[in-house]
Amino acid sequence: MPVIAKSWLRLPVVSAGAEYLVMGYLMRRNILAYKAPPNNAGYDLICVHPDPRHRAAPQEVSELRVQVKSRYATDCGRGFPVREHSLDAFDFLIVVFLNIGRFSGKHDGSVGEAEPEFYTLPRKFVQAHHEIVASWEKVRLGGLAKVIKKYKNAAGFEQLAKLLGIARPLKARAVEAVRHSARPRTHRRRR
Repeated sequence: MPVIAKSWLRLPVVSAGAEYLVMGYLMRRNILAYKAPPNNAGYDLICVHPDPRHRAAPQEVSELRVQVKSRYATDCGRGFPVREHSLDAFDFLIVVFLNIGRFSGKHDGSVGEAEPEFYTLPRKFVQAHHEIVASWEKVRLGGLAKVIKKYKNAAGFEQLAKLLGIARPLKARAVEAVRHSARPRTHRRRR
């Protein structure tokens, strides 16, 4: 009986895009993110405070190392590979579910596209949920929806911002007060 090899769909552009997508979302939150050198062991991005004059308070850090993992299929099962030897090389792991379409079974990817989802997982979470099954080393998020909700999208990125001491960009109230006081006031006369 011939053995039929399962063909895996390889999308290097989509995979590389995941790192840039994460960088874009981190920068959108005002977290300065740099790509680590190619084939760097254990992390893909370095995150720092955008103000070069900022000095980290005792509860803050000056930089964070981030590993990025991605899955392109919307129906991927919410697991991703992570090697045990890299578990101490990063501070956070951001897994991106790109959700470009459904590929399991009879699906060819032409349906099921959805918005990407990001989960910013602390190293301790990844270590606690790391599994070694036969030759696979992975973390499975399926069945943990309530637990991982606090790590999803903006809430997850907020963890990095807090550790780096990056306040949410807000319009300065003092500037607003000056603008309002400079406006000419009109009063109605009572008759």
